[in-house]
Amino acid sequence: MAKVLKWEDVELGDPKDGEIRVKNKAIGLNFIDIYFRKGVYKAAAFPFTPGMEAVGVVTAVGPGLTGRKVGDIVAYAGSPMGAYAEEQILPADKVVPVPPSIDPIVVASILLKGMTAQFLLRRCFKVERGHTVLVHAAAGGVGSLLCQWANALGATVIGTVSTKEKADQAKDDGCHHVIIYKEEDFVNRVNEITSGQGVEVVYDSVGKDTFQGSLDCLKTRGYMVSFGQSSGSPDPVPLSALAVKSLFLTRPSMMHYTITRDELLATAGEVFANVASGVLRVRMNHTYPLSQVAQAHADLESRKTSGSVVLIPDGA
Repeated sequence: MAKVLKWEDVELGDPKDGEIRVKNKAIGLNFIDIYFRKGVYKAAAFPFTPGMEAVGVVTAVGPGLTGRKVGDIVAYAGSPMGAYAEEQILPADKVVPVPPSIDPIVVASILLKGMTAQFLLRRCFKVERGHTVLVHAAAGGVGSLLCQWANALGATVIGTVSTKEKADQAKDDGCHHVIIYKEEDFVNRVNEITSGQGVEVVYDSVGKDTFQGSLDCLKTRGYMVSFGQSSGSPDPVPLSALAVKSLFLTRPSMMHYTITRDELLATAGEVFANVASGVLRVRMNHTYPLSQVAQAHADLESRKTSGSVVLIPDGA
């Protein structure tokens, strides 16, 4: 239940070697926060502060640290967890400088989701002109960006959504074909759209409810990219299910695609460049005060939100 989220004061202390202290201006809400809260993903210790994405101003730097100074606007996405806070201490090598041309609130709404879209489209499977891709939850935070970016790369984009309103948004985001999966069978519809050929790649963050259908939508030697499980964890997959069409299956995590400082900067840099050029339009459809994060979780889980959700620290 979202009500296990409690708002309380903690003592922060000063940054140590290699660390900075950041006063958050805006915090991104991501589905991974719900997975940690529910125990789908296990936190290292309890109690814990959730949150994997924030943008703020540096208020202190650890001894001997160069390259960061008080007053810098920085952002981070991924680890360490703990963004649901007015201030936090972070390893300096985990933050990226925020371009002055991009509003910090926009950055909080797009950095983690945009970096996720980057490694999914550019590295897990390299989408190119002429490919046909299937994106589930096409109006969600990551889904919206996947559709825009895949379209810009020259792919034909098929998206699934739950409502007519979300279908309109997905079309606006560059989906060439939108399937309202509550009204029609997405496997049959993908088969019709592709004239029985199937798609090169499926980006599936839904999990249990869509997994088998996603495999069925792939063409021979297609890629099944399973990067979330909003409907629950998929059932185990026998290798024989992949052998039918020589399919590839991957279950990637952004942490494994941003291991080095260079990877982190390159991934974030590509997101910022695409925001600046207009390839990616941020749909920041919802903001909540940080103290009301439990309500934000409940709304995200019950599909009441679309696009990105941002939490604003109450004092910001």
